[in-house]
Amino acid sequence: MASGAGSVMGRFQYRRSYRLLLLVLAGLLLLSAGFAVTAGPVPIPMETAWKVALHKAFPDWIEMNWSQGRDRIIWDLRFPRVILGFLVGAGLSVVGSALQAATRNPLADPYLFGVSSGAALGAVAVIVHLGDFAGIYSLPIAAFLGALLSLALLLGLTQRQRTLAPERLVLAGVAVSFALMAGTNFLIFLGDQRAAHSVVFWMLGGLGLARWDQLWIPAAAVFGGIAWLYLQGHRMNALLMGEETAVSLGVDVNRFRISLFVVCALMAGVLVALTGAIGFVGLMVPHIVRMVVGGDNRRLLPACALIGGIFLVWVDVLARVTLAPQELPIGIITAALGSVFFMWMMRRGN
Repeated sequence: MASGAGSVMGRFQYRRSYRLLLLVLAGLLLLSAGFAVTAGPVPIPMETAWKVALHKAFPDWIEMNWSQGRDRIIWDLRFPRVILGFLVGAGLSVVGSALQAATRNPLADPYLFGVSSGAALGAVAVIVHLGDFAGIYSLPIAAFLGALLSLALLLGLTQRQRTLAPERLVLAGVAVSFALMAGTNFLIFLGDQRAAHSVVFWMLGGLGLARWDQLWIPAAAVFGGIAWLYLQGHRMNALLMGEETAVSLGVDVNRFRISLFVVCALMAGVLVALTGAIGFVGLMVPHIVRMVVGGDNRRLLPACALIGGIFLVWVDVLARVTLAPQELPIGIITAALGSVFFMWMMRRGN
């Protein structure tokens, strides 16, 4: 009896600690966003930044005593950029965590299965050859179609098997990724050299395309995708225990894996279209978060979203201030940090 009561108390304290962790992370996110809005080639006091935000929400409450230039820098440039940075970090981290669970492969991320390569192929086709065929939505649409193409190729390579074995998925994903990357490079080679320069800079990753009228697209993809994946947390936990265990628990493994890949392709495709290739976030953040909250996906996914979002907000700050007034591509910083992290992991023997 005493043991049972102790177990209940232990679970209660564990849940309370987890909720406290989420609250702390939410507070850190707000502080990080506040600092990120003020940082850049033109430093702006944090008080002014939040006054601008409150003035936009409640124009009659806050008197405007700052210049139009600062107003535009804060509201039109930095706030959308910080929000997009959070969405990209949260989305890529959750996608990486979901793919690692679906394949039981700790090295799985959006790049390993060709999703990002497919999205890049669609985006490059628009930038270099097709132009804005659907206005501001051309890039997201093309990137999403490219991500779906990678998914179709992946499933085409694996459908002859009775089961979607994780090892075969990884090998097929690597093949699809290289094939689509070859197609992307071919399109760049055929295109105008000035456009090719823009494409190369875009592929290095950045948040320069952040705009208020486009933010609803990644927000819908990320929040909708995270909500769906969170509801599937118990099924992903079953997959982590092995396919036979998952089947015994009532999970249709093949159908569930396909559903996971479609949702992850949607999220990654939209994010890559707006920001280019930002690597290592979907690979590194889930490993860090597992050290803190464990492997239960129902706890892992919300924490991944918050920590991944905070991480990319700070990476964007580094990108803006390291070589100011020039902006360093975010993909360079995430690749450098990711490589250092995995070297550290290897030295620890993990």
